[in-house]
Amino acid sequence: MNLNRILQGVNQWLLQTPERSLDEAYHAALKIKEIEDKHFQGRKVANEFSNYGSSTNSYFIAEVKGYLQKIKVRLTEFKASRSIVNTFGPNQPTINNGVITVTTDVCLKKLQFIDSIIGKYQDNYWQEELQDVPKSLQNRNFEQETAKIKTSRNRSFLQAASLEDEEIIKSNKSQKATEKPGVLPRSFVNTFNRIKQEIDPQAGESEEAVLKRFRNSRYKTAISLKFILLLIIVPLLTQQLTKTFLITPLVNKYFQQQEQFIFINQDLEEEAFSELRRFEEALHFRGMIGLAPKLSNEEIEGEITKKAAVLSEEFRQRGLNAIANIFADICSLIAFGFVVAFSRREIEIVKSFLDGILYNLSDSAKAFLIILFTDMFVGFHSPHGWEVILEGLSRHFGLPENRQFNFLFIATFPVILDTVLKYWIFRYLNRISPSAVATYRNMNE
Repeated sequence: MNLNRILQGVNQWLLQTPERSLDEAYHAALKIKEIEDKHFQGRKVANEFSNYGSSTNSYFIAEVKGYLQKIKVRLTEFKASRSIVNTFGPNQPTINNGVITVTTDVCLKKLQFIDSIIGKYQDNYWQEELQDVPKSLQNRNFEQETAKIKTSRNRSFLQAASLEDEEIIKSNKSQKATEKPGVLPRSFVNTFNRIKQEIDPQAGESEEAVLKRFRNSRYKTAISLKFILLLIIVPLLTQQLTKTFLITPLVNKYFQQQEQFIFINQDLEEEAFSELRRFEEALHFRGMIGLAPKLSNEEIEGEITKKAAVLSEEFRQRGLNAIANIFADICSLIAFGFVVAFSRREIEIVKSFLDGILYNLSDSAKAFLIILFTDMFVGFHSPHGWEVILEGLSRHFGLPENRQFNFLFIATFPVILDTVLKYWIFRYLNRISPSAVATYRNMNE
């Protein structure tokens, strides 16, 4: 009994396959028609019939390509299943085992509609239209794209925003670097084009485009700020948690039996001896001027012994803390690497976000930031700052201060940094924004 039901279900599914395949192809064609009517004034999906930007056109072209691929697959399935069904029974508009077979008239109407849609899009059309489409959009499967859009709406917004911003930045770079001077200044032409676009009566989708651009910018800004905070918080939190709950107890347990370990380097030893000498001199001084009762030599020796015990424990903990800092910082670097490795999409969004901020700055603001950066890290007073940084790092890791290494680093690294900055100004900024370079030179002089 169960076997008969299974066979009957398989038979029904097989008989429904042609109609099901044709319906799916027909619905895909309807989707293409909907895109044409809604966004391209009833004409085919092409750049010349669109009022959108290149990134939006790329999205629609890739989506239509996915629908066409689906139509091709379903029509192939329709032909194959139709031939199999016709082999076992005639194609009649009757009811067979509860399965309503598709009539010839309905089948012809659907096929004619599908042919009218796919006839607009030939192979040469896709070769021309998809030249500027990213490869990720060209090879994207339609069903996977639909699932991603349904399950992750924010991702689609952010991806479109990053692509749009990258193309805007690249177009701005290429225009500024390769455009030839015309009869009129470029600013006049851009102003005229902007006014023409604003008063164009056919620009009916302008409000929708502005709203979509605002949403993309908002999502991109939110993701960028969250990711930047994540890059800061995760390593710091990892460093503190691993140091407090894992590394410090292990280090203390390891050096607990090694009581001879007090000073991790000679600098800490000299600092402890200097503080002990100051304490002894303070005892003698306070006793001589009457601020404290005068102590005998045995009492002074006892006070010095107590102070030495306190100093030994203090500097021992400083040494253990420096050792724990090394391993905790390694753990924080590993955590930072994991965040970067698994956040490629967020890195692209942050890069686009920062590029948009930097390239939208005025020339004077760019020159101000360059001068501030150069004076802070490679300017006249920068050696003092680098010396403080190196001393802080040596204390953090418990390393003895090496004056020769500090002087060598200060004499070489800022020079290398200054050379890289000058090369960047000459190689890139001079081509992208010559006015910013001129402003920088005037402000620097």
